Amino acid sequence: MRGCDFYENFWRLLMEIGVKKTIFSPKAIINQKFGSKACYKVEEVQEESTQNGFPGLAIPQKAPLFRCQLELPEFTVVSDICRKKKDAEQSAADLALKRLGHHSVAENPSDKDPCDALIDQIKYLFSDEFSLPLHPLRGHLRAALLRRGDLYGLVPASVITTCDTKTSNLCKLLNPEVELKPFLALSLIMRTIPRLSGCVTSKGQLSIQKQNPYPTEIIESSDIQQSDSPESILVKAIQIPASLDKTVQPVTLNISSAGYYLDVIAEQLGVTDASKVLLSRTIGKASSETRLYFAASESLVMDLLSDLANVKDFHVEGPPNARASYFCGQGIYGDAIMASIGYTWRSKELFHEHVSLQSYYRMLISKIPSGNYKLSREAILAAELPSVFTTKANWRGSFPREILFAFCHQHRLSEPIFSTTSVPLKASCELLRSQKKLKVTEVAGLATEYANGGGLNAGDGESVGLESNFRCEVKVFSKGRDLIIECSPKEIYRKQTDATHSASLKVLSWLNAYFKDLGMPLEKLNCSADALDISFSLENFHKEFALSQSIHNVQQSGTQGSKLPESKSTDMQYTLSGQDVCLPNIEGSDSGVFPSNGSLLCISYSVSLVTEGGHTKELIESKDEFEFEMGAGAVISALEAVVTQMSAGQCAHFNMNLPPQEFILAAVDDPGRIHSLLSSEACWLEYHVTLLRVTKPPEERMEQALFSPPLSKQRVEYAVQHIKKSCAATLVDFGCGSGSLLDSLLDYPTSLEKIVGVDISQKSLGRAAKVLHAKLSSKSDAGIKSAILYDGSITEFEPQLCGFDIGTCLEVFIFLL
Repeated sequence: MRGCDFYENFWRLLMEIGVKKTIFSPKAIINQKFGSKACYKVEEVQEESTQNGFPGLAIPQKAPLFRCQLELPEFTVVSDICRKKKDAEQSAADLALKRLGHHSVAENPSDKDPCDALIDQIKYLFSDEFSLPLHPLRGHLRAALLRRGDLYGLVPASVITTCDTKTSNLCKLLNPEVELKPFLALSLIMRTIPRLSGCVTSKGQLSIQKQNPYPTEIIESSDIQQSDSPESILVKAIQIPASLDKTVQPVTLNISSAGYYLDVIAEQLGVTDASKVLLSRTIGKASSETRLYFAASESLVMDLLSDLANVKDFHVEGPPNARASYFCGQGIYGDAIMASIGYTWRSKELFHEHVSLQSYYRMLISKIPSGNYKLSREAILAAELPSVFTTKANWRGSFPREILFAFCHQHRLSEPIFSTTSVPLKASCELLRSQKKLKVTEVAGLATEYANGGGLNAGDGESVGLESNFRCEVKVFSKGRDLIIECSPKEIYRKQTDATHSASLKVLSWLNAYFKDLGMPLEKLNCSADALDISFSLENFHKEFALSQSIHNVQQSGTQGSKLPESKSTDMQYTLSGQDVCLPNIEGSDSGVFPSNGSLLCISYSVSLVTEGGHTKELIESKDEFEFEMGAGAVISALEAVVTQMSAGQCAHFNMNLPPQEFILAAVDDPGRIHSLLSSEACWLEYHVTLLRVTKPPEERMEQALFSPPLSKQRVEYAVQHIKKSCAATLVDFGCGSGSLLDSLLDYPTSLEKIVGVDISQKSLGRAAKVLHAKLSSKSDAGIKSAILYDGSITEFEPQLCGFDIGTCLEVFIFLL
């Protein structure tokens, strides 16, 4: 896959060249040349690998791969197959540039200094030639021409870097710290003004204005009209105080269709006009317009306006806003407004969505692994991130791999890197030509044999390959490519996806333990990492999650608890994982159908917030049907402990102390009212749950859940030990199935020279033949000279089975009529 490492190599080249020249990615150059006329279409593809050396035994690579088709006005190109969507897009853009005659992706399309390039770009944005109708900056230009008085035509400098990608990239090139401190970009923009021709600024304004009026045809094409009866748009937003002692509050922005929405936000922040409003990058999905808005301090404004040509350093006054900074990963100072509003590439109209208190708290808990999982299940007060990944069929909600990708995105980390290796199933990767051969004689119509030098063929004629298991490692890096976490599990899995999800879950479980106990001692943090096969860089880890402690600790400490009321049936209480829980009251007759580990349960439940004395009871969350796997830790420990005591059809109710406040507020429709209740009175949660049905697990999985090792394996090991002591030369296994006992005998030195298996299932015999062939082909020193499998019933006499030294019969049901 030639294109899959392109993006990483490009940025390595960028670091080697340095920042003296402007470097553009292929996609950026295509965007400059074609704009919206360039259409990228990314498709997911599957590619099989045959690198194990056995034709026909290819192991499918189930990790997603991508190919991109780039459509330009004159031609279309298709990229190489890449591991990431963005790499596929860059690969397609690179191919397009080569067809256009650009042979170097690191070639600067302009020989000018980055400062000159920045000046030219701002000139272009305020020129008559800037004609992209759906460019987000066009919306701000139109709104600026609707402003009145001295503000007419003034565009805040802060929106230029957030709306124009090229300007933003040039600012980051001139000062990489712009990525974390958005107000530094404002400094760079304002320094260009003395060298701009055709653009001016106004006294006391951090804004830019076109010096000469726009031509009439541009005004008309932009549909700029003053309305006699402007409409009002009410947009719900959130105000985040800089002080952690103050609570987050909802606000409503009243925006006139004839006004400028940034002027309304400026008023809400207590500054005179939009030029003093700074914008963060977007929060959440790439298509989101949710941002944080905060005011430039007076000292910053004075520094920038005092001598535009010579400003080098300035100091930002005001307290840092830890909560706002935590959301966007940038330095935010003073009070901030979180709002989803702005001009986009999708439409000329002002885009807006409501941001409620509930959505704020949901965004907050989504930055925690368990919170992300709870949201995917829409069961914030009942679900919990499972501790183990059993099967894909029994998993509910977002899969671990998806949650890990979302976590890295939420915390501005690089995408996790997975490395999956194939582990042959007790067999060599190279098929050795052996003198021994596995013979399967024809009995009762089954004909299966192994020919010298050939493959093992079943009766249907299909080639049977050796099975492989999988092991997966995962690494998490910062945006600067510093290694933070590395997980190298020892376990192997039959499916590649299971190995990937299990490794992801280990990382998520460790991170979840950290977020639950942010004051965890280093020794405990190291022990939990060792238990999950995780190594980590303490310095890089603390660097990336420094703000987490102050934010989530505040939310958790803000929840008041209360002494739980005594149960009606008993005056006892018990503790589960640090949570006080009243013993449950269970109602209903015993149906005899009880849950067990590995069972799939379906419950209905409701959770209410109850004040001390029972004067107030508020329904917080409820679900008519909620499925989860028993024993996997997929629900909170208190709920699982209660359901364990119930049978299908029974109901129970119990009380427990409050979880961290952020989870309660994320679950309710009106967090403001519930927050007041939590702050004024002592409360607890009351759960009502009904066990609707119990689906028993398959026997093999139930056995694995209840016994370690599984009983079937214990029985085989017991039989092998006695066979080794018997000094027998021949053995017949009645009901051999897939050959588990015969396969195990080949792992130890024994006196056996001939082994025979009998089973009524042709499918099981086919699997047994494959396993035994692989083992015998790779063991040149095996003492067994003959291995035969018979298709037949063990209840019928067969002369071929007479005269054996020992006979075995494990886990076989015999029905005699």
